[in-house]
Amino acid sequence: MGKYMKKNLKNKKLVIFDIDGTLTPSKAPADREMISLLLRLLGEKMIAVIGGGKYDLFKNQLVRRLPKRDERLERLFLFPTNSTAFYRYMPDGSWRKVYSHELSRAEKKKIKAAFAAAFKKINYKHPVKTWGPVIEDRGTQITFSALGQEVVQKLGKRGLELKEEWHKKSDVRPQFMRALRKLLPKFEVRQGGLTSVDVTRKGIDKGYGVRQIEKKLRVKRKEMLFVGDAIFPGGNDYAAVKTGVDYVKVNDPEDTKKVIRSIVGSR
Repeated sequence: MGKYMKKNLKNKKLVIFDIDGTLTPSKAPADREMISLLLRLLGEKMIAVIGGGKYDLFKNQLVRRLPKRDERLERLFLFPTNSTAFYRYMPDGSWRKVYSHELSRAEKKKIKAAFAAAFKKINYKHPVKTWGPVIEDRGTQITFSALGQEVVQKLGKRGLELKEEWHKKSDVRPQFMRALRKLLPKFEVRQGGLTSVDVTRKGIDKGYGVRQIEKKLRVKRKEMLFVGDAIFPGGNDYAAVKTGVDYVKVNDPEDTKKVIRSIVGSR
């Protein structure tokens, strides 16, 4: 775990979590123990979750695992699609959209054309078998997922194994993103999870999410802690820690549970 593991964790007012690889396996639901720990943490701290998935995926991974009515959830804030959208819990049990930075039709067309050109540039061939859309319009973000958006949803654990295998043996994203950035200089291009590449408007990333938390929740950066698995140059969590927030780098959800227990105590 990261160098801030034993420094000021209990003094933080808000904890920000990445989702895939941090709270849950890639695109999979959070397990019961994680949900229990998050609820205990919500009894003491505010929590924000920033991830590359769209809100529907956040619902499957997290929201539907939570109690439908619990006043602690008023301290939970969700930032899907790399903080291009923001949702918060309401006292009636619903989740309200605070903002959503939708891409225009012209922007979406330009991004999709750039994806096709970049694939051609690097001579990339899609796998023979995929599950769900390989290129998904998430409204505020366009995402490439090498094996399709629904591989884990349809195959479960086997889908996660296939993603890990592609990541280890077939990951072309570094060269793909280099080609894409030349074609889309006015957009943000970043690696997401094990098999994805996300494109949003310039300046919209997890660092933007940190700044939105500071502004909308009135929490100072020194009062925040960021927890993520991709805190390295090029990682999709790196933009968040570049804002100056303290952080803990974790390896997987089990590591994250240790971080939470260090804050709330073990029992």
